[in-house]
Amino acid sequence: MALIALGVTGGIGAYKAVEVARGLQKQGHEVVAVMTESAQRFVTPLTFEAITRRAVVTELWTPGTNAEIEHIALASTVDLLLVAPATANTIGRFAHGIADDFLTSMYLATTAPVVIAPAMNSNMFAHPAVSANIDTLRDRGVRIVEPGSGYLACGWIGKGRLAEPEDVVAFVQQVLQPPATAFSGRAVLVTAGPTYENIDPVRFIGNRASGRMGFAVAAEAARRGARVTLVAGPSSVPLPNAAEVVRVRSAAEMHAAVMSRAAGHDVVIMAAAVADYTLDAAPQKIAKSEGPLTLTLSRTRDILADLGSMPTRGSGRPILVGFAAETHDVIAHARDKLTRKKVDLIVANDVSRADAGFEVDTNAVTVVSATDAVEVPLQSKATVAARILDAVEPWLAKLPPGS
Repeated sequence: MALIALGVTGGIGAYKAVEVARGLQKQGHEVVAVMTESAQRFVTPLTFEAITRRAVVTELWTPGTNAEIEHIALASTVDLLLVAPATANTIGRFAHGIADDFLTSMYLATTAPVVIAPAMNSNMFAHPAVSANIDTLRDRGVRIVEPGSGYLACGWIGKGRLAEPEDVVAFVQQVLQPPATAFSGRAVLVTAGPTYENIDPVRFIGNRASGRMGFAVAAEAARRGARVTLVAGPSSVPLPNAAEVVRVRSAAEMHAAVMSRAAGHDVVIMAAAVADYTLDAAPQKIAKSEGPLTLTLSRTRDILADLGSMPTRGSGRPILVGFAAETHDVIAHARDKLTRKKVDLIVANDVSRADAGFEVDTNAVTVVSATDAVEVPLQSKATVAARILDAVEPWLAKLPPGS
């Protein structure tokens, strides 16, 4: 659903941050850990790397990264910065604009929502300097997860312990949860991932799609209150929450799954990379020979074109959003696809870029309609998904409620 930077600072509550990361993942979020030097005295970076399956950021000055200012790159990519635990020292540096490590530099650079969960000795938490710093951050829009009361690591009893992981996660969910939108109560069908066309029982023809973009769209639609049906091709990426998940393998299976369900949905978003060609699979493994192997490919049924020809399209339902993964003349191909297949919007992206398209966590697209082409610059796929659904909302407003 969202890419969250989890800042971990040097307090005993750092061990709870591990469970915070797990809790965020269970809600469908991607997590990248940013650890201060002192935090590594309590929990090792390897722990967070194993849980998040991402490299952990531990220092500002990393050899070999001069080509990309990493704290700026990450700051512009994440959807939320969460600091748990947030020590008195870190809170003070945030409040006074001191940027002497990766986390504090990233805080100043990001425009994403910021949530901090203070954790410290009760007298420290009550100190006027700390209270003033927290008030300063609150006035600047930083959300504060109030610490809990009870036994502290120092042996004292009072307010200052890090809030329980489930409470921190619930707080973040509330920050990320938008108000009622045009998607509330709507039925949305999303396709994601590749399709595989079998050559024989061992081999297949496929493509590089991972499903990340489609999964991000499905997660964002659910976050906006939609009832989501996800038709997913083969993918190792964790599935987002959805009302119904249909797993398919081939283009024919995806066609059947989509066409049998589309009429019951307000929006269909075809983010999957569906094979254009298939073949009759051999019943047994094809033996290797000295000469070349010739395969005869035939066209698959065009799901998006068939959706565009549905009888209900006369009433504007379902709203159709297609994807155009191109390597050249991207907008021209997208406009041709928009007209030829009778769809409402085409999301076009240049998959020849190393930082966008397949197998990466970022994307840059152009949302093309009959009258406009809106560029969405490089950012996380979760944020790109939100911009795509922003473009769909005016179309939803044209449909009668309860469709």
